[in-house]
Amino acid sequence: MIEKHRHITDLLLQSHGIDASGYDPSFLSKSIQKRITETQCGSDEAYYILLEQSNDEGKRFFDSLHISHSEFFRNPLTFAVLERIILPAMVVHTKKTKRKEIRIWSAACAAGQEPYSLAMLLEELKNSDSEKFNYRIFATDHNETQVAEALSGQYAAEALNSLNLKRVKQWFTKSGETYTVKPELKNNIDFSVFDLFSEHFSCPPSSIFGDFDLVVCANLLFYYNPGYRKMILEKTGNSMASGGFLVTGEAERDMLKNHYFHEVYPQSGIFQKN
Repeated sequence: MIEKHRHITDLLLQSHGIDASGYDPSFLSKSIQKRITETQCGSDEAYYILLEQSNDEGKRFFDSLHISHSEFFRNPLTFAVLERIILPAMVVHTKKTKRKEIRIWSAACAAGQEPYSLAMLLEELKNSDSEKFNYRIFATDHNETQVAEALSGQYAAEALNSLNLKRVKQWFTKSGETYTVKPELKNNIDFSVFDLFSEHFSCPPSSIFGDFDLVVCANLLFYYNPGYRKMILEKTGNSMASGGFLVTGEAERDMLKNHYFHEVYPQSGIFQKN
């Protein structure tokens, strides 16, 4: 913990029940400074007084810690490797081993762009494959509001900027300035609220037993301190099928290399256990 803000984090825990100890110190410090600026407090001391007096500010600070930004096909290299190499290999493996389905966990799905991107690739692969296969994507997030947004599948036009025109036409219907995911893209996605730090569940209850061929946990690890990162990696790693893959964000690749994973393709952010 950065000592400069110790009095603020102590107050958050004592008065608001917010335990910020799991977050990366640099991220936490930036979050506090951002709230100081946005509330026009001008100093740590003034913000401390505001937190003492305002339950609403405690809630706003807590909400500010939960970054939920996402994009369709957010890391082009990662998705290119998934599309051309990893997912086709999974189809072959599934048929060879007579597995019932390809199982994927999108572990911090935010507003749904990530699981829908994966579903597009799998549907396109199904359409190009002479032998059909089954798949199921379990998309979870700790934020109930985000999961509801993901399930609705409604996006503003600018959210689709990273999609080519063919995919926009194939997978969305337009109403005014809103684009809505077509029902057929949702058929194999199970959305649910899930806390990665839950002591009661090792994987989403809806998945029953995990056994995931692919877990996507991208752009999440760097918000937490090393102890909490280890918890996330152990939970996701233990939920994977033998030979399964774990996908992380571009800025998080070194974190996995220190936790018994190796990157299967350079710079891809796609890993397997050693």
